[in-house]
Amino acid sequence: MLMRTDPFRELDRLTQQVFGPNTTRPTAMAMDAYRSGDDFFVHFDLPGVDPETIELDVERNVLNVRAERRSPAPEGAEPLVAERPTGTFTRQLFLGDTLDTERIDASYEAGVLTLRIPVAEQAKPRRIQISGGDTPKQLSS
Repeated sequence: MLMRTDPFRELDRLTQQVFGPNTTRPTAMAMDAYRSGDDFFVHFDLPGVDPETIELDVERNVLNVRAERRSPAPEGAEPLVAERPTGTFTRQLFLGDTLDTERIDASYEAGVLTLRIPVAEQAKPRRIQISGGDTPKQLSS
């Protein structure tokens, strides 16, 4: 058996013993976000989370993500090492008015929750026809 000493892990363990398990307070989840073309993509790391526990909701351009990871140990088992966080994970994103919150797609694969949020049609660049003069001209807006 490989043993490694980590003073901060021991401090975390002691804190958890004093203040209780982390199932009583939500924990943030790691996230990456980027824009590609007319879509925004957001990836959340949720390894070991049952997809049935993932909840997504949008209210007034605020996206709420909630997931729960339960301990794999059976009820009443004595934990020897418990380094993987369990409990409720939450994250809140404030979405701009330029995003189409009615067409969000979500998928969960290999422990990663991926959201695709399209740019709203009214926010996409469009050409405006200008009349007058000899030939019509177009400007980009």
